[in-house]
Amino acid sequence: MKVISYEKVVEAVKRGYIEACLKLPEEVKEALREAYLKEEDLLAQAVLEVLIENAEIAEREGIPLCQDTGIPVVWVRKGEEVKVKDLEKAINEGLELACKEGYLRASVCEPLSRKNTKTNTPAVIHYEMLEGEVFELWIMPKGCGSENMSQVAMLSPSQGWKGIKEFVIETVKRAGPNPCPPLIIGVGIGGTLEKCASLAKKALFRKLGSFHFDKEIEKLEKELWMEVNALGIGPLGWGGRTTALAVHLELYPCHIASLPVAVNFQCHSARKVCLKLL
Repeated sequence: MKVISYEKVVEAVKRGYIEACLKLPEEVKEALREAYLKEEDLLAQAVLEVLIENAEIAEREGIPLCQDTGIPVVWVRKGEEVKVKDLEKAINEGLELACKEGYLRASVCEPLSRKNTKTNTPAVIHYEMLEGEVFELWIMPKGCGSENMSQVAMLSPSQGWKGIKEFVIETVKRAGPNPCPPLIIGVGIGGTLEKCASLAKKALFRKLGSFHFDKEIEKLEKELWMEVNALGIGPLGWGGRTTALAVHLELYPCHIASLPVAVNFQCHSARKVCLKLL
């Protein structure tokens, strides 16, 4: 049995969240550069150039990529042979310290009173239990502009892939420039209402440039990606061929009478960090 100390989790989360807010993952920067080279619309190309420059300035100067430093979403991947005391408390303490020491905006509030918690906590925490000695914290500062455009639908099984595709495309069209494209689009299919929503979120944690391990699902990802980009919304809604940098699908078995589907958007400031503490 491996034991991870409370203090180790706090320090790792603090450092990780600050880093995520200041530094765009390399694969996202590379995807933006590739989009810039492929983009034919001059205005869209100019917007992509600004986004790339913004990421470079943020990393160089140590300032947030975006003023919305997000509501923290944490995916805990923990092996059965790992013990951590007061894990949620440690995660939230690390996030509170990140907010203070990193001078990050506190954006979390009570839903009805709208009273700010002033700590950017509590985090939204998901758990994935694994075998053996594994302990990873996937952390995402999730901006509200993209989150607000997300949708869930309970489709009829008879609608199938055609209905899923129509729902995703219509959701992207309605969102327009609001989620700050170019986007990463997570699509959860199956399970139940809450399960498909969590699958869509999990899909956003996948490495950009990767495709689903199932080749048939990979084909559907590419098909949907192509149709999304054909909408012509483009970077920040100014037109062009780069509406999305990727579409990621995640699936789970569902009831014979149900077909839940969720679409979760991530903006061009696709911030995340993976902390491996073992």
